[in-house]
Amino acid sequence: MTVATSSPRPVLYLFGSAAPPVLSAAQIVRHAQFRGWDVALGLTPTAAGWLQDEMSKLRRLTGHPVKSVYRRPGDPDLLPPADAVLFAPATMNCINSLALGLTTSWVVGYAAEAIGKGIPVAVVPCLNTALAAHPQFPRSVETLRGAGVRVLLGDGGFVPNDPGEERPEGYPWEAALGAAKESLER
Repeated sequence: MTVATSSPRPVLYLFGSAAPPVLSAAQIVRHAQFRGWDVALGLTPTAAGWLQDEMSKLRRLTGHPVKSVYRRPGDPDLLPPADAVLFAPATMNCINSLALGLTTSWVVGYAAEAIGKGIPVAVVPCLNTALAAHPQFPRSVETLRGAGVRVLLGDGGFVPNDPGEERPEGYPWEAALGAAKESLER
């Protein structure tokens, strides 16, 4: 077991939650690597379950373990330090949890800590119009933006779809990776 060391390339922590675009994780990792990132992939436990059959492929692709749970006290951190965090796709549950500081999953906990450390964080939602209309969701988006998180919602970002309508092919991955790159330039 090796302990994380610094990478010569900027390190992007790419986090995904259980929404259809997470099924494109391998393709997005390759695209981010092409853009010059050293990518460390983190998933919510449910997203990790969805990608269970691809875990060894994703580990080989990134060169890092795919992380979905907290490490035990005393265990070494196997990931290099993050230069930026991109949480995409982020479900309503993850966005609300992050805004409220409810760190019940490793990816939400790490993103919350990154905000406090001043590590740039970008979040790209993935939810339908009914969930987006819940009164907590706009408050959570406002809270995150107030904390310096770039939330790509609406024009130029994710536009919520109607309930039952899945559009994973229309997910704004280019805008998401662009936001992550811009975060390093600030």
